[in-house]
Parts: sequence; C-alpha cells; structure tokens
Amino acid sequence: MTAPAEDDVAWLLSADAVRQRAHAILAKAERGDLAHFGYQPERLGDAAALVAMVTRESYPDLGVPYHSRWRHFVVEGEDRWAALSAGLGADADEIARIRFDLAVTSVLLDAGAGDRWRYRDKEGVELARSEGLAVASFDLFRSGSFADDPIRAPLRADAATLSAMTEETLARGFQAGPDNPLVGLAGRAALLRRLGSALTAAPELFGTPGRVGNLYDALKAQTGDGTLPASAILGAVLRGLGPIWPGRIERGGVNLGDTWSHSAVGLVPFHKLSQWLSYSLVEPLEEAGIAVTGLDRLTGLPEYRNGGLLVDSGVLVPKDPRILADELEVGDEAVVEWRALTVALLDRLADAVRARLGLPAESFPLAKVLQGGTWTAGRRIARDRRPGGGPPIRIRSDGTVF
Repeated sequence: MTAPAEDDVAWLLSADAVRQRAHAILAKAERGDLAHFGYQPERLGDAAALVAMVTRESYPDLGVPYHSRWRHFVVEGEDRWAALSAGLGADADEIARIRFDLAVTSVLLDAGAGDRWRYRDKEGVELARSEGLAVASFDLFRSGSFADDPIRAPLRADAATLSAMTEETLARGFQAGPDNPLVGLAGRAALLRRLGSALTAAPELFGTPGRVGNLYDALKAQTGDGTLPASAILGAVLRGLGPIWPGRIERGGVNLGDTWSHSAVGLVPFHKLSQWLSYSLVEPLEEAGIAVTGLDRLTGLPEYRNGGLLVDSGVLVPKDPRILADELEVGDEAVVEWRALTVALLDRLADAVRARLGLPAESFPLAKVLQGGTWTAGRRIARDRRPGGGPPIRIRSDGTVF
C-alpha cells in the first residue's frame, strides 16, 4: 500500500499519520540511518521494567485511569474537580459541557512552564510544572475568567471573553512576574484569543454564540448506538481548533499545527496537545453515558517526560553532544526525530509493559500505560539524573507545543 500524498491534508490531520510517519523514522533508526539519534533496543526492557514498577506502586490494584488533564486536578489527595462538581445543580449534559470548557482551556494553557515558575494556591501549597499549571488554570476557570457572565454563569469558556484575553490577566492568574517567570506567557494569551476566534468561526461545532462546551453536543450528535470512536473526537478537535495554532506549515490554506519537517521522511505530524485534549475529553463523554471506542487509534504523546524516559534509560542515544547541552528550537530536526521516535517506541513499550503486568491491550490501552506509567517513570528518572528533575533535552517553548 502506498503512503498518502505528502500534501494530503486530511491524512496529515489524523492519528494514523502521526503513527505511520513516526514508525517510518523508527525503521530508519533500526538501520542506523538517522542523523541525530541511535537506537538501543536492548535497553527497552529496562524502560519497561521501570514503567511497570511505578505503575504497580501508584496503582497496586492496576485500576489505572486514563492519562488526561483530570489527573492533574488531584493534588495531595484532594480532587479539585470532584469537590467543585459536587455542588453543581446541573444535569449530565451541562456538567459535560462544563468539563469540556475546563479541559480545553486548561490543556491549552499547559505547555512547559520552565524550571523557575511556581504557583501557590489558596491553601498555601506551592506547585510547579504541570500540576501548578493545572491548578492555576482551574482556579482561573472557577473564578469566571473565561466566561462572559462571571457572576451568574462563571463555569464557562465563551468566545467573546476568550477573544479579549490579555497577557496581564493570565500573568495575574498564574502569579507570573519578573521573580516568578512563566515561559511562553504571551503565547498562551495569544492562543486563548485565537481559541475565541475559532469558536466563532465554527458554529457547527461550538454553537452561537460560541462556547467551548458546545463541542460536547456536536460530538453527542455523532454517536451511533451510544458509542463514539476516539478518532471522531480528535477529528473534531483538529478541525475546530486547527486555526488557533501559530502559522507554521500550511497545505491548501490549512494550518497543519503541530506538524514539522524531517529530511528523511518529509512532513511529520504530532498533534500532541490535540491528542492529549482528546484523551481528556473521553471521561466527560463516558460519564455522560457515551462509550468511546478505538482509543488506541490515538498515539502516545511526544512530550519531554515520555521522550526523556527513553533518553535517560538509554533506549535513545543522542549522536551530537549539543542535543543534551543546548536549548533547541521545537522545529530543530533533532527534536522532530526525538518526538517521532518517542511516539513509535511508546507503542513497543506499551506491549512490553502489558506483558510485565499481565494485562491485555483491551483492558489496558495506551492511555493507561501513559498514566501508569511512562509519564511518571520519565519524571522519576529525570529527578534521579538531574537536580530539579528537568528533562535531558531542553526545548525553547513558545507555550503552544510542549
């Protein structure tokens, strides 16, 4: 079977394209043909052993939830979403809309925070990185900062308010400033403004006036016999939110978002935030009574914890010292290579982890391997290797990719 044409936009905006191009780069790594990374398959077992160990430690009964934004709202045993939702006098559909509003805005604000930024919540708990970003965005949402009527209807993400989002508003909400710098603050504010515009531009997905949560109704309308394929979630996210990404590579006037170029295979899509967002919308759909099928059609997430695990465990070996020494641009071919290898090797790592845990793919999909899992193992090994637990490869982020 021949691969789709390089400019086949519909294909490039799919998880199938992410997986196919990633495995094409892995095939070259197996032949030793890549410029930036060597592949040591004999070390994959060590990585799988670490992932299986931390999974059993974190979830002794192996009742692992999906890897999603909802996990980051649980801090020091307190589930902030559960506490908020317990007081909502709304029906199941409206609760799902609110969860969509929260998940989308929080995920889009999640790109890497940098090593210095911290967030202190109302109880005085200091948080950093993804947990800090999650709680900061949760508090912003709960306060009505994304809603057109923050007094009477605060738990919404509305087009008009998002379109007017300022860097100053986010800086206050994230407690960012010269002494507490947050990487990519301007990029995050611009991303939310473009989100507001995208809601207005796609009334078939977000209603009129535009609201993020109306995407739930659009997906519910696609269900047949109470089921919805995961690919439909990602398709709606990529179609509806595609215009929000900074202009990078376009084909036929369509912004391909988190898609980059590699000399060995051409265009390499990742759609990392879009896929993580799709994973994060599964639970609201399922709790509203819609069964999501085909979850493993989505891919592993090419971000610095999963990719860092592979480097720190010796599965991937940088060929040039600058990869570990310099701060790289996200479009650097070494970074594209690293992310693609991460996607492909997560498929293999998942099989090895399932074998160690004695679980089939049907009951332990990739979304649970990530949560169990690879993300936690990547964080743990990073803390063991480097003060502060930063990743082995540093990326200069604009707040819209990692």
